Amino acid sequence: MNDLHARLERIAQAPRLLVASDFDGTLAPLAPRPALARIEDPALAALRALAALPHTRVAVISGRSRVDLAALADWPPSVRLVGSHGIELGADAEPRFSAEQTGLRQRLITTFRAIAMTDPGFVLEEKPAGVALHYRLVGDPQVRAALDTIDAGPARWEGVFRRTGHRVVELFVLEGNKGAALAALRAEFDATSVLFIGDDLTDEDGFALLTDADVGIKVGPGDTRASFRVDSPATVAQLLRNLADRRKTERSPHAGRTPRED
Repeated sequence: MNDLHARLERIAQAPRLLVASDFDGTLAPLAPRPALARIEDPALAALRALAALPHTRVAVISGRSRVDLAALADWPPSVRLVGSHGIELGADAEPRFSAEQTGLRQRLITTFRAIAMTDPGFVLEEKPAGVALHYRLVGDPQVRAALDTIDAGPARWEGVFRRTGHRVVELFVLEGNKGAALAALRAEFDATSVLFIGDDLTDEDGFALLTDADVGIKVGPGDTRASFRVDSPATVAQLLRNLADRRKTERSPHAGRTPRED
């Protein structure tokens, strides 16, 4: 942890800093059902503090739809919400679909709805570009049968992209990638350093693109390309708060620095 604190001290001094994080399992503890997940107050307060600082940008990059993500907290306008693993990247414009993709998405939803009806523990989540099936409350035999049906059927359809995460499988008609989203935000904000935090398999695409000027933090167990690991969203909240306090000092006129204007 001492090495992590040293790296955070260093990026607190970055001329232009991008702070990006996943939501579920990172800012909010994992919940049995997606609708029950809530960001903890210290984490939201830390993001607010960071977003209020000059030369600092904050983004939340989630597998959830942007509408769903926006409804989960009282986000300040300056926090960029990116949904559907980066598919919903634009601040205003919604992703565009061809007639074929629109029809394909509806076929995916219909198929997943039938699978979800086989066990009351399944949770179906419709997304702008696809559909997800959550199975945290389902026994292994039922899960295996459902995944076999998906992998042998709709996952093989032309134009379908498959994603997996913590007890969830997702199929999309557009390809989302958190690494590509992170790279686009870095370029858009002209960030000199990036802090990226995540807990799931889809976050590995983001960790893979980080450089020596950046910091990647994995939350929880599992193989990762991140350089550092913490144990819980509560620890994430504390790290973000410490970063905000340190960066506020660095950006202070009394710190003897002259930050570049936007």
